[in-house]
Amino acid sequence: MAVKMRLTRLGDKGNALYRIVVVDSRVARDGKYIEKIGHYNPNTDPAEVVVDVEKAKKWIANGVQPTETVKNILVKAGVIEKSEKLSPSKTNPKKKKK
Repeated sequence: MAVKMRLTRLGDKGNALYRIVVVDSRVARDGKYIEKIGHYNPNTDPAEVVVDVEKAKKWIANGVQPTETVKNILVKAGVIEKSEKLSPSKTNPKKKKK
């Protein structure tokens, strides 16, 4: 079972709120989750981020892979340290024609 830490969407159209949850990667975006870690509200200025640091560190220590967005949120919340590159490059460099 591949477990991920990702966002689930709540709220009305144009007024989204997100929960940060630990979920089986095969489950739908807003499907049943294993545990709620925190929430994220991008509608406020600055964006409101509430994360249970102990739960997040426990799940990461157990091998849960956060998505790119959740990884950025966790870096801002101080749960994990920012690496040089958050993910490998998804594109290959263009080869020069001779």
